[in-house]
Amino acid sequence: MAFAHYLTAVRPVPVVTSEQTNISILPLFTSSSSSSSSVSTQSLFSKARKLSLFPRFRRIGHKAKVKSPESEINSVAEAFTNFKHLLLPITDQNPYLSEGTRQAAATTAALAKKYGADITVVVIDERQKESLPEHENRLSSIRWHLSEGGFQEFRLLERLGEGSSKPTAIIGDVADELNLDLVIISMEAIHSKHVDANLLAEFIPCPVLLLPL
Repeated sequence: MAFAHYLTAVRPVPVVTSEQTNISILPLFTSSSSSSSSVSTQSLFSKARKLSLFPRFRRIGHKAKVKSPESEINSVAEAFTNFKHLLLPITDQNPYLSEGTRQAAATTAALAKKYGADITVVVIDERQKESLPEHENRLSSIRWHLSEGGFQEFRLLERLGEGSSKPTAIIGDVADELNLDLVIISMEAIHSKHVDANLLAEFIPCPVLLLPL
């Protein structure tokens, strides 16, 4: 009889189960012998709902939306549209320029034309100028490819015969001294070991655009 009274005195509480999180809220029962001092099943279920993890998930989701991703994207995009001075490093020893160097020159000219930026070209070679019989041909090729992109006037720097200085460090020094906004390099310079990709972040204080082959 007592057993039958127990079953009728306790209302079943639904079990809430999440297949994704494997979290369950089990039924809560009260004894009929202590009904005067116990909390009702309905109030216990209400407390169980308050202690549930689901409201916590909602709060976490709300906190994640405090900072709009669109504002972050816009700020990054704005930073990449204020190029006023571009650097084109030339480590190519081909007097008529390789395909990668030509691509870098064309890209530099296109970006400078789009943003109204200035161009500085730095020619880097560990050999002395006297030992470079086709050096003038290389300079003429640089001028021709930039003029094809609409730039007849640009700043030209020559860092020759600095065998102890790595090209990556020279590029970083020039970018720092001239307060440049962007460096454009072909991946060809990386593959040929003229520029060390591991040192780019260390020596170059501005964004670097690496062009695939």
